[in-house]
Amino acid sequence: MAASAAISKTIYFGSFVHSKTLTELDICEKGAIGVDEEGVIRFVERDSEVENVLEKYGEWKDAKVVRIKGNGFFFPGFIDTHTHAPQHPNTGLFGKTTLLDWLQKYTFPMESSLSSLPLATRVYSNFVSRTLSHGTTTCAYYATIHVPTTNLLADICLARGQRALVGRVCMDSDLSPSTYRDASVDSAIASSKSSISYIRSIDPSGSIVRPIITPRFAPSCTPACLSALGALAAETDTFIQTHVSENASEIALVASLFPDSKSYTHVYSTANLLSPKTILAHAVHLSAPELALVKSAGAKISHCPASNTAITSGVAPIRSYLEQGLSVGLGTDVSGGFSPSILEECRQAIWASRFRAMNEGDEAKLSTEEVLYLATRGGADVVGLKGRVGGFEVGMEFDAQMVCLGAVEEGGCGDGLFEGAGGAVDVFGWEDMQERVEKWVYSGDDRNCAAVWVRGRLVHRRKGVEV
Repeated sequence: MAASAAISKTIYFGSFVHSKTLTELDICEKGAIGVDEEGVIRFVERDSEVENVLEKYGEWKDAKVVRIKGNGFFFPGFIDTHTHAPQHPNTGLFGKTTLLDWLQKYTFPMESSLSSLPLATRVYSNFVSRTLSHGTTTCAYYATIHVPTTNLLADICLARGQRALVGRVCMDSDLSPSTYRDASVDSAIASSKSSISYIRSIDPSGSIVRPIITPRFAPSCTPACLSALGALAAETDTFIQTHVSENASEIALVASLFPDSKSYTHVYSTANLLSPKTILAHAVHLSAPELALVKSAGAKISHCPASNTAITSGVAPIRSYLEQGLSVGLGTDVSGGFSPSILEECRQAIWASRFRAMNEGDEAKLSTEEVLYLATRGGADVVGLKGRVGGFEVGMEFDAQMVCLGAVEEGGCGDGLFEGAGGAVDVFGWEDMQERVEKWVYSGDDRNCAAVWVRGRLVHRRKGVEV
């Protein structure tokens, strides 16, 4: 469904849950959130009936009312800090390959085909719909080297109402096929400028879509290209996204290609590509000096645990990064990652931390509360939306999902006619709200995401759901 052009005042009644801090969830079992015509939260009431709220806020008496039914709750929209839109058709096709082989076998051929506007329309429209259906209200997208179809992705995100950082990929080195690379540094910069200008022309305020400068990763770019992109980022005050220290073979390749650099991260630092507006995907094997560089620059990290496991890249030490004060969000990294769901990444982040805990001790484990923070407030910090989205406080913008959990009826489907109306989450009725949230985190999927709003606008609704 397309995003509506305008909204009215709306009061959302029912349970709501959001991250209060990295380690604490704020759970309100019965409350009300008032959202104005601009999609901004104007009041939050707890333990109040509809009548009491309407009496207190008389000017809202004509507001639309949206109620949670059954075992559901409102939760902030998820933020995907790293994914590749043109790789969506390859989801699940990482096979037995390593990262560099996988790029040549699957990624570059698929991305090259996305020069076609009809094919790009089909792929991008489907992927944006798919991510929205999983509750993702903001996404940092890599596109391809093609300006027209990169701009098309921005058009689709704006039309659907999904917040997005959309990046035209830059790659001018011999690592890429001759048919799929920038012809020169000048052409890479000119094409990047063209896409930046277009995206800013369709959304001048950047409230929904923003451009992001996107050197694919250091080996795909010459030193001259990286430096030119660093200068372009400063000139245009634009966000930057790239990859860093994903796996051992990649790190070795960087060392051979950039022999004068002290480290993979130092390559970006030398090119002026490290800043508070930089998103570094993966960061699995950062050394202590590299971590110091990232922290001093204020750059952010996108943790992509499903992809890192699938391509056997390693397990990022997220507990250590958090303890050092680094900003971390979650990324699906489709199609290295096998799912467009940030909820799935929450689970994978928990599992990955437990793999580290088997050698390092229980302190390495991430909790349910922590991964939900990374999926919302942490991600908001990574993409430059800290304080605007990720929680339900007055003054924040209402990016939210309605989570609905099914109830196991008497008999428990003993007749064999199992409908699974609540997806894979079975709620028996004795679970408290904390336990329902945990069941959702460990067993939920897109079937539990009944509706999604961005800035108060309904941008996704499951068939049969009324809001």
